[in-house]
Amino acid sequence: HVQLVESGGGSVQTGGSLRLSCSISGYSYTSGCMGWFRQAPGEEREGVAVIYPAHGTTYYSDSVKGRFTISQDNAKNTLYPQMNSLKPEDTALYYCAGGNGYCNMRPSWYPNWGQGTQVTVS
Repeated sequence: HVQLVESGGGSVQTGGSLRLSCSISGYSYTSGCMGWFRQAPGEEREGVAVIYPAHGTTYYSDSVKGRFTISQDNAKNTLYPQMNSLKPEDTALYYCAGGNGYCNMRPSWYPNWGQGTQVTVS
């Protein structure tokens, strides 16, 4: 039974930082791709950052490049984004997702999803 559980969301002021966590269980995620996605009210879900767990190669959307860092702790089966210099436009429900294919930013590519954690920047 695949399970992805996000935590660590909350409210922060502009310029602040947050670190989310995604606990992964039920499947061997290291052979595929894991990522963070977000969805603001009235907007489509968009890719933020993705990583190949097998070798750590990462990709970021232009909107977060230089501010967010995606990482993993394979011993803990956990995925993180460190989010710095947060802006009001980063406000969204953040999801982690995983799949067995190659990395890309298309949400439709990923079959496994968490329930999301809210990030609000004001």
